[in-house]
Amino acid sequence: MSCMFSRRFVVLAAVLVTVNVVLWFASPGLAIRGAIVSELFGPKMVRAQVYEKNGVQYNLDRGVITQVSPTQLTLREFDGRIQPIPLATTTAVIRLGRRLPLTVLAKRWRVLVTWPATGPAEFVDVEKIAPKR
Repeated sequence: MSCMFSRRFVVLAAVLVTVNVVLWFASPGLAIRGAIVSELFGPKMVRAQVYEKNGVQYNLDRGVITQVSPTQLTLREFDGRIQPIPLATTTAVIRLGRRLPLTVLAKRWRVLVTWPATGPAEFVDVEKIAPKR
């Protein structure tokens, strides 16, 4: 009987140690957190305001370009809102991981713009280029 008890105890202890080690190295809630971020900031997102701990506010706007100039981009968002966004020479335009010049932006392109509330856009991520007419 004592042999059976000690064998069970060793197996149980080994299982508990293994579970403890796995949980120690795994990020807490990794899968759940990733799913929530994907759902909130994924393709269904229209607009968002993000506040960092240091007080900086970022805006994320997704829409179709209706007007573009060297200093401003105007988006029509899914809900009909028209959003003017200031641009600068430092604004990065990205399409499929490649950086493009700011001058390539055109009407009817679907984009996601990341910009601070008090300045010009930092990133314009091109999601879809409209076919030429």
